[in-house]
Amino acid sequence: MLGKIPGYDPKATAGDCTYDAEAAQLALDFFPECLSHVKGDLAGTPLTLAPWEVSIIANTFGWKRPDGTRRYREVFIYVPRKNGKTTLIAGIVALMLFCDGEPGAEIYSAAADREQATLVFDQTKGMILNEPELDNRCEIYKKSIVLKDSVSAYKAISAEANTKHGYNTSCVVVDELHAQPNRDLVDVLLTSTGSRSQPLVIYITTADYNRESICNEKYDYACKVRDGVIDDPSFLPVIYEASLDDDWTDPKVWAKANPNMGESVGEDYLRRECQRAKETPTYENTFKRLHLNIITESDVKWLPSEKWKLCGGDLRELHGCECYAGLDLSSTGDCTSLVLMFPWDDGSYDLLPFFWIPSDSAYKRERKDKVPYVTWARQGLIEMTPGNVIDYDFIRRKINELHEIYNIKEVALDRWASTQITIQLGGDGFTVVPFGQGYASMSAPCKEFEKLVLSGKLRHADNPVMKWMISNTSVEMDAAGNLKPSKDKSTEKIDGVVSSIMGLGRAMAKEIPVQVGITLI
Repeated sequence: MLGKIPGYDPKATAGDCTYDAEAAQLALDFFPECLSHVKGDLAGTPLTLAPWEVSIIANTFGWKRPDGTRRYREVFIYVPRKNGKTTLIAGIVALMLFCDGEPGAEIYSAAADREQATLVFDQTKGMILNEPELDNRCEIYKKSIVLKDSVSAYKAISAEANTKHGYNTSCVVVDELHAQPNRDLVDVLLTSTGSRSQPLVIYITTADYNRESICNEKYDYACKVRDGVIDDPSFLPVIYEASLDDDWTDPKVWAKANPNMGESVGEDYLRRECQRAKETPTYENTFKRLHLNIITESDVKWLPSEKWKLCGGDLRELHGCECYAGLDLSSTGDCTSLVLMFPWDDGSYDLLPFFWIPSDSAYKRERKDKVPYVTWARQGLIEMTPGNVIDYDFIRRKINELHEIYNIKEVALDRWASTQITIQLGGDGFTVVPFGQGYASMSAPCKEFEKLVLSGKLRHADNPVMKWMISNTSVEMDAAGNLKPSKDKSTEKIDGVVSSIMGLGRAMAKEIPVQVGITLI
């Protein structure tokens, strides 16, 4: 009945704790006898636990201390996305609310944000409503479920730790621990269990990025308990993961990391996601982290140089054609870029970049960092402006000159850019659009830019400055898979890339004109 926990032997560290098979079976029976699925094809059918879930429930509720209380006080469940975590959490919450017998129980499911917290609450609520015997024993409110014959209650909460002091927690399930913005909520909830005789704290999460976080701290601790480095009989480590040495394209590795493969997560789905990761460089780390529980870097090297090179060649005839400009002003003493993005009726784009740098900075950077700004200037690839700061009036005049050649529909600017040039360009008749630098604004055009390069639908003229910036660029990815170029994580200047993405973002927001280009031979 105990089942297997990967790499962990609960008997080896049991000490004077014993396994109560009857208590374990009571907990296991509660799931199919009292609970049912709420969503999907299985909605309304009994909640039958998978073997890996049986192992978790049997160990968590079967092992007892000499005084009869539960052995395990913390349970760390590390399992990839789509393995039925939310359903398991909701079932545990219901079990603790109706069957634990804790006087005045305070049960919480915690998440990083209200939306995630609501998912668990809604599943628990749905399970209760599906079973009249449970429904009759409680009152269900908008944000809480309270037992009628006691003061025991369950609430879903989010990450605002400063509002959680004063709790007397008996059980808390922390969903998606990797998404917690800091350790504050976990610390507050842990300390709130101090007066309970057998508190239970369950963390359930996919892998985090390689960084300092409460998730990685708990993961490291769980690994040490699993491996016998730390002797903590009260901590249950349940870790499903692939290793860095595993072949991440092998279905056997997928099964190793995904205990519910073939049930809630299909092999065909993982095969499609794996193929996407092979074809899209930035998705490889996402696939490894979310579907194989491999900790990856938060910044991801972006576009392969060979793919960028394949997009090079002569531009189409652009005179008079509509385009969208992205202007990255950077700081007054550094490189500034303008990129014109020309959309075409076949879904492709031509990219035309312009760069400026103060002459003083150019000479200093060439001597110090071996960046050939002066050489590029001699070749006409970059313009040096006099002195040690960029003259924004110079750039404004250049944009007006370019508009005499190309039909610049909009100029996208960082919303925190210089107010002066924004007002002046507006006065010149340009439509100037503030463009955020966060995930909300950058992710969609960043992904589209990547898609255009990988599919060969972005034409550029092999500008060495732009090539250098492409090679410098790293992107950051959040937990939801959104992308943005990272100036902090990139190895050198990426201004031309940022400008391109801003210009593309505005082009995507508009109807693409039907303009037919003539390729120059």
